[in-house]
Amino acid sequence: MLAEASDWLRRRSGSAADWPVETLLGLKGSTTVSVVLPARDEQDTVGTIVAAIRRDLVERAPLVDEIVVIDSRSADDTAAIAAAAGAKVFAQDSILPKLPCLSGKGEALWKSLAVTSGDLVVFVDADLLNFSSSFVTGLLGPLLSDPSVSYVKACYDRPYNGAEESFAGGGRVTELVARPLLNLHWPMLAGVVQPLGGEYAGRRSLLERLPFVTGYGVELGLLLDAYELVGLDALAQVDLGVREHSHQPTDVLAAMSAQILQTAWSRLDRHGLMMPLSAPSPTLTQFRRDETGHLPSDRDASVGERPPMIEIEEYALTARR
Repeated sequence: MLAEASDWLRRRSGSAADWPVETLLGLKGSTTVSVVLPARDEQDTVGTIVAAIRRDLVERAPLVDEIVVIDSRSADDTAAIAAAAGAKVFAQDSILPKLPCLSGKGEALWKSLAVTSGDLVVFVDADLLNFSSSFVTGLLGPLLSDPSVSYVKACYDRPYNGAEESFAGGGRVTELVARPLLNLHWPMLAGVVQPLGGEYAGRRSLLERLPFVTGYGVELGLLLDAYELVGLDALAQVDLGVREHSHQPTDVLAAMSAQILQTAWSRLDRHGLMMPLSAPSPTLTQFRRDETGHLPSDRDASVGERPPMIEIEEYALTARR
């Protein structure tokens, strides 16, 4: 690891235990906080997460000002359960309706900026098991205590809860794709433990200036663009302990990896880190076995991207009002 990355890891890494609620309340002042959960068919977990945040960080301690769930075309009762638990729920496609609809987690995250008002925005995945409100407080700690920090990533252990006994832990795409990419092309970010983790927080003043990849590459894209825009020392990470959630089958992980590679390629090109090359193919060919042998199947791994929210006229008008 580069000396600069090692120094960042030492200085800008902390633990959720460093930030008890009482300490954060003393630091909050007039700063407002939004917690956002992007959710698609997460009726089994979203209510528990929203209820915990509301109980611990709204009712018992007035730290969080709004809890927002962006319902990404759920076919189950995600929206109703989230609302009953105390969240404000918005259908993804109803936000900024004059724009064409795109798909993906990143689309939900990007659109959340148009329906939230917090100075600080905390993103939490809606499929977490054994959720603790310390996930939120841990991410807020560096932002509330240090004005030079603009973006905070969570890190944690990720036990594998699937059927395959050969996997000792989750985060397979992180270890097989994202981490090698960072070490190869962005070695200053080699100290980021969970570059693809779904829990992170940032200042609105930064988030509204960042483009959002609409698909699986959103976390990597935000990390790389934040690093490019505000520099390494404005980034921090907090250890949240253990993160448990549902896991994806291998074919979905392959599509995720393809989109992450597309995102990395676009940032290498955009940030001037490589000589101009022909654009990579967005098609991912996979195989499944049938009675004739291995049958190829093509999957579209292309990614859409939204511009910085501040460039959207409808958002800018609302902000000015």
